[in-house]
Amino acid sequence: MLPIDGNRLNARLEAFAAIGATAKGGVNRQALTEGDRGARRLLAELALARGFEVFQDPMANLFIRREGRDVTLPPLLIGSHLDSQPAGGRFDGALGTLAAFEVLESLEDAGRATECAVVVVSWMNEEGCRFSPGCMGSMAFAGGEIPQAWHGKVATDGAGFGEELALTLASLPEAVMVPLGFPVHAYLEVHIEQGPSLEAAGIPIGVVKGIQGTRWLDVTVTGQTAHAGTTGLSWRRDPLHALTAALSGLYGAVMPDDPDARFTIGRISAEPGSVNAIPEEVRCTVDMRHPDPQRLDEIEELTRSRIGQEAERQGCLVQISRSFDMPPCVFPEALQKAIGQAARDCKVESVPMLSGAFHDALFVNRVAPAAMIFVPCRDGLSHNEAEYVEPSDVVTGCNVLAQATLAIAATAGTKAGP
Repeated sequence: MLPIDGNRLNARLEAFAAIGATAKGGVNRQALTEGDRGARRLLAELALARGFEVFQDPMANLFIRREGRDVTLPPLLIGSHLDSQPAGGRFDGALGTLAAFEVLESLEDAGRATECAVVVVSWMNEEGCRFSPGCMGSMAFAGGEIPQAWHGKVATDGAGFGEELALTLASLPEAVMVPLGFPVHAYLEVHIEQGPSLEAAGIPIGVVKGIQGTRWLDVTVTGQTAHAGTTGLSWRRDPLHALTAALSGLYGAVMPDDPDARFTIGRISAEPGSVNAIPEEVRCTVDMRHPDPQRLDEIEELTRSRIGQEAERQGCLVQISRSFDMPPCVFPEALQKAIGQAARDCKVESVPMLSGAFHDALFVNRVAPAAMIFVPCRDGLSHNEAEYVEPSDVVTGCNVLAQATLAIAATAGTKAGP
């Protein structure tokens, strides 16, 4: 067993929460901002003070390495992210990154050698709220390149992606630059559940089996603007009427009949947006999620069909396009078993579960074995300034990560690897 310092970890969470702190107790530390750079700098300073190697890649993914016995073996990667939502919580991402760093410090404190190097990673732009898409850092790491389309992206505040990325890289000159992507033995990530099931069940550890698929649609319904007071029903070509009628049916058909399905309208707008005019054009986004790719296809087809039918009924035109398509993933059973055994070693209960949100582990899993450890969060609340994790659950999650790290690092270079 590797003892960790729970007080140190909880104090670190407090210290990082002060970077980008909001009045309501949350964090606004969006990717590639001064707050994000400040958090990266603090983590790098802590690492250098302990004698660890600090490096970054062209995507501003930050790495902290503690060498293993065999320098030729691919490292075990552990970590998460430090960026946040605009009105985010202090645990989403930061918990996984700082728990990983605590494991690295605890290994150093105990003088414990590992067969391969253990590398802490803080991925760039997991949240995707300032620059989309989310998980840019891990996606580029897995793909081995920065997609050309990203270079011209503009943030929600008008900043250019290329300029902000360059400023972020330049703000940490002591981090050695390395190429994008390198061989990895395995990857582990601790994260808050972002849902209520662990807290409701009183179980401190979730062993994540995989991540459900996500598909986003952009919908535009076009009709004819006209006077609200003088245009009778038979003369109307109302796109908002068509869209809301379709959505009402979809809300009643998708999730009630399938407990694994998720159907969300996150944005909706009407133009010209006058109180006394029928809209000419209505736009919305559709977020669909399911662990079964075939069922995801069925939900998309139903969505397209319902909106198309209602648009035709109202004399409107419709355009629907995919803006994001991420297939489901399953994490390797060997890593799930290692986490389950680590929980038993720590004498805590665990339960297998599926992640409803996508995480950096999904993209790393495309190039190396990956797995996740969930801990409870109060009321399942996340992406919210009131997000909270009990200090005891913080420590439990880190303890399980520590034991899983020892077990999985020990398989490096063997036929029994993950």
